[in-house]
Amino acid sequence: MSLYRNTVWFMKGLREYTKGGYESAAKYFVAEDLQVDVKEKSYMITGANSGIGKAAALAIAKRGGTVHLVCRNKDRAEEAQTEIITNSGNDRVFIHLLDMSDPKKIWEFAETFKTQNRLNVLINNAGCMVNKRELTEDGIEKNFATNVLGTYILTRALLPVLENEEGARVVTVSSGGMLVQKLDVSNLQFEKGTFDGTMVYAQNKRQQVILTEQWAKAYPKIHFSVMHPGWADTPAVRLSMPDFYEKMKTRLRTEEQGADTVVWLTISPAAVKHPSGLFFQDRKPVSTHLPLAWTHSSADDEEKFLQILQDMALKFAPSSKL
Repeated sequence: MSLYRNTVWFMKGLREYTKGGYESAAKYFVAEDLQVDVKEKSYMITGANSGIGKAAALAIAKRGGTVHLVCRNKDRAEEAQTEIITNSGNDRVFIHLLDMSDPKKIWEFAETFKTQNRLNVLINNAGCMVNKRELTEDGIEKNFATNVLGTYILTRALLPVLENEEGARVVTVSSGGMLVQKLDVSNLQFEKGTFDGTMVYAQNKRQQVILTEQWAKAYPKIHFSVMHPGWADTPAVRLSMPDFYEKMKTRLRTEEQGADTVVWLTISPAAVKHPSGLFFQDRKPVSTHLPLAWTHSSADDEEKFLQILQDMALKFAPSSKL
């Protein structure tokens, strides 16, 4: 089955995820969708110092939004902040230093942020693909800690401030790679079997899709969406997938093309005309499963997955959240 999934997915990717796929889809984009003034709104973007996160931050800043860059590296964050301010003419671009693999620090950051700021939109963009199994100081597998638990804690902690705003949104940057994975609640941190960073990442991205679907049901005041940026030429791709990059580099999307649907989901009035909880590609909702791939999970497994995340998150929460 995995061979079937991977083959069908790669052929789909060659048609849809490349620069050519973007250019074909873009013929049907409505330019007015992004002609939006967001001066009165506040946005948080994780992993915003490079790649798709930085491209999205710049697009939002150009339209007047207040942008909170959540980054791990101080020097890269300051460099990105300067570039965004210079190219947008908008000085309301702020840095917050945070490692998204550190659950305790995420809780602490979110609790402080809520007391000092408004927030209209959260963009969960930060991610990693560590190709050898590595544990954080808390004993959590690094990819899972960053891509899933970190995303869960930050979103959960910021829900109260988001619910205070009319038309709040949460956008999560996932990957089409999740199409080759079925939720596996028995091995969330890949303690069993061969460790393959690409498949670990794809499993994490499947988990993000399920999280988005469940959040949409639980929090109707907020519009949730998850998306695939396509295959884009970013520093993360070059670092984590060097072989793929060398083979595909002439066909990869630009960072701006990869960020297009993130920006559209973040600011466009057209985006929220779609139901909450959907998976998007090139400004359109698409299926979260390949045909005949048997990747649907049971309601029991999804409930168990959410309970595991909640239990893990609360271990690191401030005492006021227990």
